[in-house]
Amino acid sequence: MLSLDRVKYHIKKRLNSFGWDFHRLTIRSNSGFHTKVILDYFGVNLVFDVGANSGGYARELRRFDYKGSIVSFEPLEDAYQSLLMSSKDDNNWTIHSRTAIGDFEGNIQINVAGNSASSSVLPMKDLHSAVAAQSKYIGITDTPITTLDIVAHDYLSPSSVPFLKIDTQGYEWKVLNGAPKFLKLVKGVQCEISFVPLYEGQHLWLDIVDWLEKEGFSLWAFHKGFSDPKNGRMLQVDAIFIRE
Repeated sequence: MLSLDRVKYHIKKRLNSFGWDFHRLTIRSNSGFHTKVILDYFGVNLVFDVGANSGGYARELRRFDYKGSIVSFEPLEDAYQSLLMSSKDDNNWTIHSRTAIGDFEGNIQINVAGNSASSSVLPMKDLHSAVAAQSKYIGITDTPITTLDIVAHDYLSPSSVPFLKIDTQGYEWKVLNGAPKFLKLVKGVQCEISFVPLYEGQHLWLDIVDWLEKEGFSLWAFHKGFSDPKNGRMLQVDAIFIRE
């Protein structure tokens, strides 16, 4: 009779042969669970989800039993409608009116990607579209744009411990520059940082790290991100920063 360890070995070997794997749920094996552990540890009760797309980040937090409030921001109409559907049975998940977040108030054009999630205000670099063909732009759409300093106060209360997540495809610098007052209140920031330019005019990882450290945040964690499948080069990761 095979031991339990041998059974696990053969199952895992079989999964690996098909390009799959399985792991015990830990902060090392799952980025969503890792984020939730950090939110709980620091008492975060309000997440600002900037660049929500169809709501995957918020759904992931809920999957791991995050019970705090979530406010999502999304500029693309199709993704925005998906957000409304995803949140309709969650009384603690608010969808702000459709808008981009940046460093001014007005209107702006967004390049729409074939996979939606790679859409950006900024032009896409050839490297990005070469590594992920489905991310190529297929159109342009107009959207309102505003800043967190203008809209965040509508969701804050004296008891709020807010956390800011930014997924804006190279536009993170503008989001941060539009939130100097709001960031003074924030316990942590999670944002994409790129090691090579993926969008025209974006700020790379060291700029973001330096900027947030000057604002009083410490680099706390990395999550696996976007790599070139041909050579394994890491192009982008999610970074979490905490104000201790």
